[in-house]
Amino acid sequence: MCAAICLIATFSGCANRGTGPQGGPKDTIAPVLIRETPLNGTCNFTGKQIVLQFDEYVQLSNVSENVLISPPQQTPPIVKAIGKKVIVSFEEPLRDSTTYTIDFGQAICDNNEKVPLGNYSFSFSTGEHIDTLAMFGKVINAEDLNPVQGVIVGVQEILDDSAFATVPFTRIAKSDTTGQFGVLNMRGGNYRIYALRDVSKDYLYQPSEALAFTDEIFSPALAYDSITTYEPDSTGVLRSDSAWYHVPDTIVLKLFTENKQRHYFIRALRDKEQHYFTLLFSAPQDTLPTIVALSPDSTRMDSTWVDFTQHMLCQANPTNDTLVYWLTDSSAISMDTLRFLMTYKMSDSLYQLVDTTDTVQAIYRHPRMSQKAIEAKQRQAANRKVEFKSNASTKFDIYRNVEWYSATPLADFSADSIHLLEKVDTILKPVPFIVEPLDSVGLRFALHAKLEPEHIYTLRIDSGAVHDIYGITNMPFKAEYKLRSLNEYSTLTIRLEHFDSRARIQILNEKDKVIREESAQPEGTKFEYLEAKSFYVRLYIDVDGNGQWTTGDWALKRQPEPVYYYSKKLSLRANWEFEESFDHLALPLLEQKPKALIKTETGKKK
Repeated sequence: MCAAICLIATFSGCANRGTGPQGGPKDTIAPVLIRETPLNGTCNFTGKQIVLQFDEYVQLSNVSENVLISPPQQTPPIVKAIGKKVIVSFEEPLRDSTTYTIDFGQAICDNNEKVPLGNYSFSFSTGEHIDTLAMFGKVINAEDLNPVQGVIVGVQEILDDSAFATVPFTRIAKSDTTGQFGVLNMRGGNYRIYALRDVSKDYLYQPSEALAFTDEIFSPALAYDSITTYEPDSTGVLRSDSAWYHVPDTIVLKLFTENKQRHYFIRALRDKEQHYFTLLFSAPQDTLPTIVALSPDSTRMDSTWVDFTQHMLCQANPTNDTLVYWLTDSSAISMDTLRFLMTYKMSDSLYQLVDTTDTVQAIYRHPRMSQKAIEAKQRQAANRKVEFKSNASTKFDIYRNVEWYSATPLADFSADSIHLLEKVDTILKPVPFIVEPLDSVGLRFALHAKLEPEHIYTLRIDSGAVHDIYGITNMPFKAEYKLRSLNEYSTLTIRLEHFDSRARIQILNEKDKVIREESAQPEGTKFEYLEAKSFYVRLYIDVDGNGQWTTGDWALKRQPEPVYYYSKKLSLRANWEFEESFDHLALPLLEQKPKALIKTETGKKK
């Protein structure tokens, strides 16, 4: 036998568990381990089972998530609870001269209140000694520096990068609720280290799994300041003092998800209205699909059939993964089934995009309605008018443009019938403006004009000023709004101590969401018209110059773009100008993010 070198909880005495039905305080004491067979830290292990004896009946919670064995096994051991025992049975041969570590996490609980034992690991060796080295660090989200819980951290003694995707990890650990990890019981040598959201549970990188890697090669260090032998006391309970970590330089792993989503077609929808249909895709499309109309019945050509593709407009969202096709011909609209060949880009098994052609049907199913309801709907359609909505409000931000929206695409409008008026005393004064379409089909428009703070404006659209694509004219529309006072705003200027022309500075709200973003300027980056409230500041280095944060890429060995936080909260006051100096290199990365913004993220795939 050899001394146990493992992480184990400090055990306390048994809880006083009353007898009979008199009730009592809730049991908050975790199960107490009283015997290990073999002892924790056994060397020259040749068995196939480990038995842990507790002082009470126990149960196991979520074994597949909580119990981790290192080095990993392709066939996981069977872990079961029987009465007061937990039994681990190995299903595949153990490696020679290897130290094994079983981390039980929160798996072992008492049978009544499910109080977990926690922080218990069992180590043994199939060789002459227990390996005692370790590597420690933290997994954080590359984009917002939040700690990430529950991801696999693995070391690889094969230093070639290809091993990450071809050879299971040499040893593994799992990040805890603070993102911390410790790969324990390592032997000396040089290793590469990775983090992996191991959805496939094969301890190999698979495309689409979140990952972290570093270009550095690490050597483990001593895990403990002292070696403790765990022996039963006179009552048979294993007791010891807590072991102390000897933590080497912390390793920071920045977890990211590659921009390599699997591209495929989800479905066609035509369930709300008959005059349009929607195509849904799993990921952003670089190009729009090609659509070729087919007859509803390919064996014959109906005389009433029309090629609807010649009579439609495509409305795409910003990422081209939701496409709405508006039908503009009444004959096409009346067709219950739109059948077509669609050619689009789809991912193959290697995530390469290849042309794929599918036969698609967009079917409209008429709702069941009484004759009276049908007649009412027909009257409503016959009397339909184009109606508008607007973002105008009584407290309108100075830096925004007034926008107006239509429920159906507009074909044309008379500019002379659209008015922007300023209220001066009791007189409405015309204001010059420019109308800008905000989409490709005529649903959203913005008005650009030179406006004054605290002044009141009215957007007015005369009746019959516009026609939609179905020839329907509009009802009169009016929206009044008042610009806020300059005295309500604050101005913030951020000066970088170490200026980087690639830096982009972001202003964040108290939920860590970006509300403003600008490129860093040498003389200071100014953010005007900020509300008088609390904000935070973050920057990223826009390495590729595309104006947005870019994730990493394993195939290209490209790290995600660096992110830094200003460590303090900024509380702005109305009608004040603030200037802050930001040295994004002054603090270690793990000390930068303000505590109020830190939120632990799960390692599970959403």
